[in-house]
Amino acid sequence: MEEYGYPNEDAIDRMKRQPKHWANLIIIAINILMFVVVELTGSSMDTGHMLDWGASWFPYIQEGQVYRLVTSMFLHFGLNHLGNNMLLLLFLGDTLESLVGKWKYLLVYLGGGILGNVCSCMYEWHSADFYVSAGASGGIFAVMGALILILLRERGRIGDLTLRRLGFISLLSIYHGFTASGVDSYAHLGGLLGGFLCGALVYRKNGRNHA
Repeated sequence: MEEYGYPNEDAIDRMKRQPKHWANLIIIAINILMFVVVELTGSSMDTGHMLDWGASWFPYIQEGQVYRLVTSMFLHFGLNHLGNNMLLLLFLGDTLESLVGKWKYLLVYLGGGILGNVCSCMYEWHSADFYVSAGASGGIFAVMGALILILLRERGRIGDLTLRRLGFISLLSIYHGFTASGVDSYAHLGGLLGGFLCGALVYRKNGRNHA
C-alpha cells in the first residue's frame, strides 16, 4: 500500500529546478489551438477546408506555396489523429528537449519534419499520385530519429528509454504506415532520417547541449 501526502521541501526544490520543456509544450499547444480553430470554422475532416488552412498538397507546393511544408505539420484530420500524435510527442519531445535544449529541439522537430514533407512530395511527384496530407507525425518521427542517434552514442540507454524499445516502436510505426490506408509513410521515413541527421548535428556528449 502506498501513502500519499505533501512533498517535503527537498522534493519541491528538485521539482523547481527541473527544466521546463517550453518548446515542446508550445508546439503541442499550437497543434491543439489550430485544431480548435479549424473545427470552429469548418471541419478538420473536410480536405478542402484543411487546404484553406495550409494542409500539404503537392500541386500547390509545386506552384510556390512552400509554406505548406511547415503549416501542414500543425494540422490534424480529426480528434483521434490529434490525440494520438500529441500523446506521443508529449513523452518523446520532452525527453529530447531535456537532452539538447529548446533551440536545438526546435531545429530537430522543424527541420526533420520539413524534410519528411519534402520526401513525401518527392514520392508524389514520382508516382503522380497526389493527396492532401497533414499532421505532426513527420516532426514526431524526427524526434524519434534524433533520440535513436543519441541512444546509439549513449550505449543504448537514457534513463528508462532504451534503444531496443524505441527502435521497436519506430519499426512498428513504419510498418503500420505502409500497411494501413491514409498514412503518409514517406513523411514518416523522411522525418526519421531528418531527425537522425539533425541529431548528429546538435547532440554533444560533453554536456554542452542546453543552448
